[in-house]
Amino acid sequence: MNYVMGCIDGSRSAEAVCDYAAWASQRLNAPLRFLHVLDHPRSPARADLSGAIGLGSREQLLEELASLDEQRGKLALEQGRLMLVAARERATADGIARPESCQRHGDLVESLVELEPATRLLVIGQQGETGASLGQQVGRQLEWVIRTMHRPILVTPAEFTAPRSAMLAFDGSATTRKGVEMLAGSPLFKGLPIHLVMVGASTGEAAAQLDRARGELERAGFTVPVAIRPGDVEPTLHAYQAEHGIDLLVMGAYGHSRIRQFLVGSTTTTMLRTTRTPLLLLR
Repeated sequence: MNYVMGCIDGSRSAEAVCDYAAWASQRLNAPLRFLHVLDHPRSPARADLSGAIGLGSREQLLEELASLDEQRGKLALEQGRLMLVAARERATADGIARPESCQRHGDLVESLVELEPATRLLVIGQQGETGASLGQQVGRQLEWVIRTMHRPILVTPAEFTAPRSAMLAFDGSATTRKGVEMLAGSPLFKGLPIHLVMVGASTGEAAAQLDRARGELERAGFTVPVAIRPGDVEPTLHAYQAEHGIDLLVMGAYGHSRIRQFLVGSTTTTMLRTTRTPLLLLR
C-alpha cells in the first residue's frame, strides 16, 4: 500500500505538515500515515567520566547519569507518541477516516529509506525541530532527505493554505519532462491551473518544448499558462510566483541543466530557505 507519509517532529512546521499531508491524501485517494523518528542524539550515550570522578563517588554518579538518560529517553518517546496522537486527531478533523502512525528509533534518513517502498508522497517541514527559526536556516536533515529519497517530496512552510494553483519550473530536461507526465497523470492538481515557466533565453527550441509540455497537460484537462523569463533561476521563479499569486512550486529535484546547477549545493538551501509556499520536488 502506497501512503502519503507525513514526517512530524516538534518544529513549527508540524501542524502544516499534518494539514498538507491530509490535503494530499484526500486528493490522491491514498492512505495517510504519520511518522515520528526518535533520533539517537535525543538520548545521548553515557560518557565515560571515570577519569574525572573520585573513586568513592564514581559508581553512584554513573548510575545517576544512566538513570537520567533513561528518563530522557522515556520522555522523548512519550512526547513523540503524543505528537502522533495529535497528528491523527488533526487529520481526522481534516476529513481523513483512518490516519495511521508509526514511531521509530534511529536516523531519520535511514528510516525514510526503509519505508520508501510504501511511500507515494513524502510530506516534510521546511524547518526541522533542531534548526533555527523559519526563513533563517533549512532543517539540518532536509537536504539529505531530498538527495536520498526517490519519491516525490512536498516541503511545507509553517502555515497551511490549500493550493489553488501550481507552477512547474520547466527546463526541457528528462526530469522535468517526466514531471509533466507525472502531473498530467496525477489527481493531486486536478482542477488547478498549472503554470509552465522556463528560465532562460527565449528561443524557438525553448518555445517548442513548452508547447509540447503544455499540450500534454491540456489534453489531461489542465489550464496551462506558459512563460519564458530571463534571469537567475531562484529570483525569477519567485518573482513570477508572486506576480501570479501561485500557491505551490513544482520542480525536478535533480535535472541535467540549469535546474541541476540550481538544486545542487548551496543554491538548494537558498531555494528551500527563501520559498514561502510549499515546494514539490519530483524524482
